[in-house]
Order: sequence, then structure tokens, then C-alpha cells
Amino acid sequence: MEKRFHVLDIVALILVVVGGLNWGLVGLFDFDLVQALLGGVPVLARIVYVLVGIAAVYTAFRSPKLAQAPHPEAPHPVA
Repeated sequence: MEKRFHVLDIVALILVVVGGLNWGLVGLFDFDLVQALLGGVPVLARIVYVLVGIAAVYTAFRSPKLAQAPHPEAPHPVA
């Protein structure tokens, strides 16, 4: 069975990166990008935070399998 990235893997990775960048901005500049973009709609900001958290848990459990996935440009090992 071939292991490859699924759409959910990519979405989760994007959310984790966005969350990490947002926390970096909060730590360095006390600036919450999610709150700045969605501050007028607190429910949406909360949904984004929950989705980032779910994506982090998903990525933590899925990453060992993704690390073993062959890369398209990588040569196949010789048996």
C-alpha cells in the first residue's frame, strides 16, 4: 500500500503552521493575528483556535506515518 499525503494531512499541516506563526507573533509582539483578522466575530476566532488544536493533535499522531511516506522524486531503494 502506497503511503502519501491526503488532503486532510495538508489542511492539518497548514493549520499547524498558521497556529505556530500566530503564537510566534503573540510571543514576540503581543499581536494575535487570528484575533486581529476575526476579532469582530469572536465565534469565528474561537473556531479557528479549535481547528488549529485539532490539527495539532491529528498531525502529532499522523506524522510518524507521513515521515515514512516515499517522496515522488526520491529514487526507489535497491533490494
